[in-house]
Amino acid sequence: MIAGLDLPTLAYAWVAVFVGGFARGYTGFGSSMIWVTSLTLVMPPASVVPIILMLEVLASIHLLPRVWSTVEWRTVWPLTVAAWVATPLGVWVLARTSPAAMQVAISAVVVAASVLLWWGHALSRKPGPVATIATGVVSGILTGATSAGGPPVVLFYLSSPAVIGVQRASLIAYFLGSDAVGVGVAAFAGLITVDSLLRVALFLPAMLVGTALGGRHFLGASPETARRVALALLLALGLAGLIRAAL
Repeated sequence: MIAGLDLPTLAYAWVAVFVGGFARGYTGFGSSMIWVTSLTLVMPPASVVPIILMLEVLASIHLLPRVWSTVEWRTVWPLTVAAWVATPLGVWVLARTSPAAMQVAISAVVVAASVLLWWGHALSRKPGPVATIATGVVSGILTGATSAGGPPVVLFYLSSPAVIGVQRASLIAYFLGSDAVGVGVAAFAGLITVDSLLRVALFLPAMLVGTALGGRHFLGASPETARRVALALLLALGLAGLIRAAL
């Protein structure tokens, strides 16, 4: 046993973390949804969430220096601040709404939007300040209510006319800010334990290799291919959310 995990479980977790890291390096998103779906099959959710938050922060720190100059900061900052402010409201919503119902609603919107974007429906100009702040608020509410605040921001960037490299870089920067707050909240709530820190240390090499390989494949892909892969991943995650909520 290592950090409370037997070797088969540890090997499975390494593969899951690598796959999520590859998706994050390639598209700029998707890792947390892959990790929470796979790791909760072998570990309690209460122990998985802080591990994922810490891995997400480390993944962003690993990726951000390479894309810093292409981040669209004028949208990232309003999105991030709005999400920080709205997250407590999401916690309030969680206490009064079924998380399963919220998950179904989020997944349905993600699937519908992904299909529309795949067919070529996109915004002709960049969203204005009101749309940007509204997206951050919705993301913050969903983070507090369901721990799944990423899809609105992913859709915000994928539907914008910005090039795929700017979209990916901006998502990496946004998730660093939002996940760092999540780590702070988890630590304040006493959810980060010695075991969770040890598991993060064990999973870190798999995550770093995955993000590095994903980033390398992104650099070698055409913009349209990269966009299609990102949309396919988002669609798959949306469908997975619907299936999981139905079970």
